Amino acid sequence: MATKGTVTFDHEVCKGCGLCVTACAVHILELDETAINAKGYYPVRVTEPERCNGCSNCAVMCPDQGIVVAKERRDA
Repeated sequence: MATKGTVTFDHEVCKGCGLCVTACAVHILELDETAINAKGYYPVRVTEPERCNGCSNCAVMCPDQGIVVAKERRDA
């Protein structure tokens, strides 16, 4: 069984620290330099959501608890 994930960010909580970007096992996160949140930071974004494996490394690393990962199992 393979696992797929759906990652959701609270962009207004994000302070653009980049810890989640570094922790992402499949390298699909980046800071969005085309947007600025209410706090004045570049929030994180997912570049290829279909590649998320649901590992939750990003959510564990977020110091502000602004990331939620939902996992679903699927037959490989």
